[in-house]
Amino acid sequence: MKIKDLGEIKLIKRLAKGVRCDKSVVKGIGDDTAVIAWKRDTYMLYTCDMLIEDVHFRRKRATPFQIGWKALGRTISDIAAMGGVPRYALVSAAIDPELPVSFADGVYKGMKALANKFGVNLVGGDTCRSKKIAIDVSLIGEVERKNLVTRCGAKPGDLILVTGAIGGSVKGKHLTFMPRLDEARSLVKKFKLNAMIDVTDGLLLDLWRILDASGAGARIHQSLIPVSDEADSFEKALSDGEDFELLFTMSPLEARRFFKTQLVRMKTPVTLIGEVTDKRDGFRLVMEDGKQEKVTPEGYVHF
Repeated sequence: MKIKDLGEIKLIKRLAKGVRCDKSVVKGIGDDTAVIAWKRDTYMLYTCDMLIEDVHFRRKRATPFQIGWKALGRTISDIAAMGGVPRYALVSAAIDPELPVSFADGVYKGMKALANKFGVNLVGGDTCRSKKIAIDVSLIGEVERKNLVTRCGAKPGDLILVTGAIGGSVKGKHLTFMPRLDEARSLVKKFKLNAMIDVTDGLLLDLWRILDASGAGARIHQSLIPVSDEADSFEKALSDGEDFELLFTMSPLEARRFFKTQLVRMKTPVTLIGEVTDKRDGFRLVMEDGKQEKVTPEGYVHF
């Protein structure tokens, strides 16, 4: 059997079996970041992400600044999805030595701009020769134990909310997005969130990841989903990915309190799109005519 026949999701689950994790590992493979016991009231968050030429960007369509911005931004978005704060980054870059030095300067200028905005320390890394550009960022963050949010806490009756708008990443948004770190921190400090993820592989697939981890089902409503004006269609908006928006669940009581007290204070829109149900009800999309369709969790996977 070839890797492509198994698929990315099943491959990850296969490789995760039997890996060593001692008691210091609170959360290992299977969430936006690893969660490590650290201080008495604080967890360490640890994540990494690769950015590969002709997979995550095309050199002719992305500036060096945008490449660097996206490389670091993806990992900051992971930290945000756990409710945390990014601290220390290691950057490994594979780059063609025939490129002008100004190209490398531009990539790091993009990373430095985002690092400065969110207080990330760039503390080291590695470089090597490659015909195609590849950048791997490992990022350490932290989160107060009381504010940690994972994928596995969604409960039947929870409401499902999403920041910003979905779709249109292929038209360039994936190179210029702003990680929703400030929004995440505001949410976890003031409200009880039961589950959260950042939308990187598509709304449907990433919501399915929350449901799968939580042992739950869901109903989302076509008429409520905020689709970007840049999206090619409603269907593509749900599965294209790289929106880097926050998708989260909270109890109806907390959601009511949020919409009463906090929504007007946030510059980023937050939209209620559905509700968590019992696992036996499955994952369904309520169309504008009221009909319910079973959702196939399609999204971006590498193989």
